[in-house]
Amino acid sequence: MIILYNAPRSSASRRVRLCLEEKGLAYDNRIVDMGKLEHHSAAYLKINPNGVVPSMLHDGKPLHESGTICEYLDEICPDPPLRPADPYDRALMRNWIRHIDERIHNLIIFNWRHSFGEMASKWTDEELAAKLASIPSKERQESWLRVARRPYTEEERAEARGKLVVLLDRMEAAIAASCWLVGGAYSIADIAAVPFVKRIDEEIAPDEVTTAKHPHVADWWSRIQARPAFERANIGPFVDPS
Repeated sequence: MIILYNAPRSSASRRVRLCLEEKGLAYDNRIVDMGKLEHHSAAYLKINPNGVVPSMLHDGKPLHESGTICEYLDEICPDPPLRPADPYDRALMRNWIRHIDERIHNLIIFNWRHSFGEMASKWTDEELAAKLASIPSKERQESWLRVARRPYTEEERAEARGKLVVLLDRMEAAIAASCWLVGGAYSIADIAAVPFVKRIDEEIAPDEVTTAKHPHVADWWSRIQARPAFERANIGPFVDPS
């Protein structure tokens, strides 16, 4: 039995849901309400001591980190394959996942102003200190402190936007050579990129995911969204329509 603890708009959660749907695996979808800070609760920290989503239980055994979970799913359910058969291409896949993951802070700069900015800004100093004390990661404590007391500036967002566009540049070159990011076939590398391209296309730099700027990425994105698993994975808008 697979139980997935996740949040609908979490980038890492979206990856794992997409992988599960591509595999056609049944799972118990447990929503973690990050607005209520359920991922910092004592009950959740027993499942994932890092206090982040997603977490997966398979037959009662916990796994964390979206890339690790996706590879594990491909190990236990190898059909359809989501990793290249060639060892070198498989190594390139892992490098892509790592490279994309290194851009997560650039994504957070945009995401957190929608998710937590207004809520955190209203906390008193005492409430903020109590919230920070429940977060096990020093890095994430700093992110929460920034959102609550020192919101990211337009200059910081512009710098982050530029780094995400560079990610599109790198993807453009890879997809031009083989249609997908690695080895000429859809893989976990592509799955890793989906939440990032979704946010870039939706809000951060929509003019970049176009035939004029990144034609191969634009075509890749159209093909990704046409896959039946994409709709089933509930990768909807990050920002609620006004």
